[in-house]
Amino acid sequence: MPLPLPAPVFDANATGASLGGLPEWDLTDLYPAPDAPEYDRDMAWLEKACADFAAAYEGKLASLDAAALLKCVQEYEAIDVTAGRIMSYAGLRYYQNTMDSERAKFMADAQDQVTTFTTPLVFFSLEFNRIEDAHLEALLAANADLARYKPVFDRMRAMRPHQLSDELERFLHDESVVGASAWNKLFDETMAGLMFKVAGEEEELNLESTLNLLTDSDRTKREAAARALAEVFDRNIKLFARVHNTLAKEKEIHDRWRKMPTPQHGRHLSNHVEPEVVQALRDAVVAAYPKLSHRYYRLKAKWMGLDKLQVWDRNAPLPIEQPKTVGWEDARKTVSEAYAAFSPQLAQLAEPFFTKGWIDAGVKPGKAPGAFAHPTVTTVHPYVMLNYLGKPRDVMTLAHELGHGVHQRLAAAQGELLSSTPLTLAETASVFGEMLTFRKLLDGAKSPAERKTLLAGKVEDMINTVVRQIAFYDFECKLHAARAEGELTPDDINALWMSVQAQSLGDAFEFMDGYETFWAYIPHFVHSPFYVYAYAFGDGLVNALYAVYASGLPGFEEKYFDLLKAGGSKHHKELLAPFGLDASDPGFWDKGLSMIAGFIDELEAMEA
Repeated sequence: MPLPLPAPVFDANATGASLGGLPEWDLTDLYPAPDAPEYDRDMAWLEKACADFAAAYEGKLASLDAAALLKCVQEYEAIDVTAGRIMSYAGLRYYQNTMDSERAKFMADAQDQVTTFTTPLVFFSLEFNRIEDAHLEALLAANADLARYKPVFDRMRAMRPHQLSDELERFLHDESVVGASAWNKLFDETMAGLMFKVAGEEEELNLESTLNLLTDSDRTKREAAARALAEVFDRNIKLFARVHNTLAKEKEIHDRWRKMPTPQHGRHLSNHVEPEVVQALRDAVVAAYPKLSHRYYRLKAKWMGLDKLQVWDRNAPLPIEQPKTVGWEDARKTVSEAYAAFSPQLAQLAEPFFTKGWIDAGVKPGKAPGAFAHPTVTTVHPYVMLNYLGKPRDVMTLAHELGHGVHQRLAAAQGELLSSTPLTLAETASVFGEMLTFRKLLDGAKSPAERKTLLAGKVEDMINTVVRQIAFYDFECKLHAARAEGELTPDDINALWMSVQAQSLGDAFEFMDGYETFWAYIPHFVHSPFYVYAYAFGDGLVNALYAVYASGLPGFEEKYFDLLKAGGSKHHKELLAPFGLDASDPGFWDKGLSMIAGFIDELEAMEA
């Protein structure tokens, strides 16, 4: 799951012919077709299984012996697999062409049915959490197969202090469609409908295409795009302020009823990470701003011949960067060889993605933007989506998503409930795969200019992943704290945004009038409050992990595969211990940040 990137502009020439033929998904491993009897069979089974589960177990969990509770959990897991298989198929078909009304209807109908069928299961976690600790411990001690699910139970029971009555929980479940969900849809539909008149462009552009211009080599185009964004955001800023005010207030109400100590606490619980660990990450990154982003952007201003950078220069290509197109087979070869150099097994695990229709790579009208790896369910296999245009960055995206895919394949042996990795660890294999590929490309650089371009690109990606995301996290913390004191005007929110932008980007920047509204388009703030720190967590963790690998730790490969195979069955403290790492150690994050600083050191040395 990479950082969201601007959607590529469709180019009919950048398809199979020029890039060597791009693979498409074969979704028949999930279902042969939308009207296949297997799909109808599974949907009918799901409806009956959920009703039977509720009839068999509701009100009875505390009275079950160990064997009966194990059977109950396994039945719940089987329901999870079938529901997941149905929604994976519907979702992946839709992502291939979001403009196809049949696919959109198919997915919406599937979601409605699955939600309706699974509503009787709401009781399970609520009732399970009321089982007495001593009784549950005795059951786990009596049955090793049941005890294997303890990490799942621990995550469920972490919510016990914040659980409401069954009636209130059902009410919130029903009411959600007109609460946060409705405001999310309003935000999405508004953003999708915005059009931007960019000076020099013949037609109005949507948001994704306008954001894409911010990486154009032509500075005039970049400035025109930034000013067009500012103009349209300002025109709609009252609506976006209303969305954020309402969602933040709703969250405050829910958190108060659930007795959450902070607005961030629910996210920490779902990520299975301690608040103090996240605080240590945040503090380490903020303390490192001067030696990371501030220093790098001063270098970039010098390279670009500017006294000050403008916001439209932040992601600009370097003047020395030569346009380069990488064919699909070359990209596959680069990533496969980088994986194999670390471990032949890693390359073997990635191979079926290329040969069995597990990757959808081409840029096509209606296809969802960005890139992802979808684990589907543990009884099938993951699928990777790319929008491959042959840019060097696309090669890194391939390496990243294949890392997710390999991780998901290895964790699948844990079963559906234990395979899912918390967000804080979910980026481990992806970022590590990216680092392996980057190091291979860096070692193969044929000139100082090529090495400089590669290093600068990597530093910018890391700053976007670490510095920018922590600045986003700080903005959210300030926003929710301020909203608890009362309604926020658009100017109030703008001021919070600029306070973190100036702090994180540093003195190399001048900020144009209008940039203060750029908080408006970040979807994470609306859809997933406080999600953003997971990106920085993953990058910092892998940087520290890679430093251990580079130091020659004996048995690193075996330890690394054990970490990936664990999925969500172990806590991050237990998984990192074999590497001599501890994310709760305040000095841990400095290890990862020092790698970024080291790359900037090398870039500075090139200027000497």
